[in-house]
Amino acid sequence: MLIFESQREARSATRKLLLAFALTVLLLALAINAALALAWGLTWGFWTPGEMRFPRHFFAVNTGVVLLFVLGGWWVETSRLAVGGGQRLAEHMGARPVQPSADFDEQRFRNVVEEMSVSSGLKRPQAMVLARDGSINAFAAGWDEDDAVVAVTRGALDLLSRDELQGLVAHEFSHIREGDTRLNMRLIGMVFGLEMLYRMGQHLFEPDARDRRMAVALLGLAIMAAGWLGWVAGHALQAAVSRQREYLADARAVQWTRNRDGLGGVLRKIMSQQRAGVVSHRVGSLVQHLLLVSDEAGPVADWLDSHPTLEQRVRRIYGRAMAPLPLTRGDEKPQADGVPPPATAAAEGPGWTLI
Repeated sequence: MLIFESQREARSATRKLLLAFALTVLLLALAINAALALAWGLTWGFWTPGEMRFPRHFFAVNTGVVLLFVLGGWWVETSRLAVGGGQRLAEHMGARPVQPSADFDEQRFRNVVEEMSVSSGLKRPQAMVLARDGSINAFAAGWDEDDAVVAVTRGALDLLSRDELQGLVAHEFSHIREGDTRLNMRLIGMVFGLEMLYRMGQHLFEPDARDRRMAVALLGLAIMAAGWLGWVAGHALQAAVSRQREYLADARAVQWTRNRDGLGGVLRKIMSQQRAGVVSHRVGSLVQHLLLVSDEAGPVADWLDSHPTLEQRVRRIYGRAMAPLPLTRGDEKPQADGVPPPATAAAEGPGWTLI
């Protein structure tokens, strides 16, 4: 597949998915109105004589409350993230600034970040490390170039060659270049707003101090049901948007580094880690889409996974299926006889082209 064709397809799909996100909010308002109308009928309307009547402005108030919670929650969460932006979010996820003077691998990482900044024409983001995570992973965060952060795990520093680390950093730089980091911050706020509706219903459904549930509990249960469906739909759309952006970032990484074996090697090593049962440090579902590879768990994890499978991504890069790679920095650690290890078959096959 031509790399620029892949980029156009990913951007087009993302626009459609964002429209679907807006439609989800409208459908959620309709679902809340229907659920509350049913709850009102079961509580009062069906049991009173004469024609059932709803309170004045019943549906208008319900719709207003839905928009208030969703858009208000979105505004509250994005406002919180606006202070400190990318660095604050990265620190919340467990990252710290690099310490190049104390660690050679961290110095190498910072050098790669500076080189990629020159190659991409972007302002150098803050380099950070998740020092307690032995898996291979990374993420970018921030509202713009001035606020951007690129963070990698300790496992990435220990197990990736310089070319692979460059491919990994190029992938994260693509997220900054294409505006994905800003989009991701907004998606965090939107899904948080959808989650607030569920929490409001949960609060209404809870028993009082004497462990009694009042009549309003039925309204709370209705809001919980509709809010849960909205939350699931929001996460599903968030995941779908993220999957398309991951394909675009993979394509951009290959374009910038001119080396399929860079990012391709990273993904193939992660395949080896996953088969060995090595998983990333768990992060909340709201920020799964920031990672290079998600670690979502649960019965609906595949449906809500914010990333394509590793096999799909590797196939797009190489044009065919590729085997996992051993967890060694092969190009920097020659064999015992001093001869570098042979090149893998990664350079073969019709993958993405740069024309």
